[in-house]
Amino acid sequence: MDSTPSALLRAAAQADRLSKPSPLQEEVVNLFDQFRDRLLRYALSFGLSIEDGEEIVQEVFLALFQHLQRDKPRQNLRGWVFRVTHNLALKQRGQSRRNPQMAAGPYEAGLPADPAPGPEDQLAGMEREERLQEALRALPEQDQRCLYLRAEGLRYREIAEALGMSLGSVSMSLGRSLARLERADRR
Repeated sequence: MDSTPSALLRAAAQADRLSKPSPLQEEVVNLFDQFRDRLLRYALSFGLSIEDGEEIVQEVFLALFQHLQRDKPRQNLRGWVFRVTHNLALKQRGQSRRNPQMAAGPYEAGLPADPAPGPEDQLAGMEREERLQEALRALPEQDQRCLYLRAEGLRYREIAEALGMSLGSVSMSLGRSLARLERADRR
């Protein structure tokens, strides 16, 4: 399914039988443009395929359109879209595990090597990245999710809302995770 803003806008217009985009449709398209890549990366961090991730992102924005169309609360839409992405990705991952033919390999975003450093610096950088990746993989899944959402710029309260945790639990999770990553980086 095509997840471009224009396709989303057309689908929303067909659903409402409108020929001209409404302000609400334009708002959702703007939010799509703003959050699509971040939400896709987050969905992929659950080990989903790109196709599944794109499908989830599209479902999130269709749900957002319906949410706003029903005059539901508008505060913290960023947290709302991450929470819905989180829930849909968990659901999809569960379905993929029940049907192993659909399962995708884990998503790990490797950083491209910088062409400027010499071979020794490149090796040291790769070893550091591997240590940090290993430490990240060793974290409990909830801690990984908190860390990922914080890296995406969400505030502690937004993370708590997206993951269904208390604010204190988010704070403890992030503190614990960052301390482990710092120890791994010093090795």
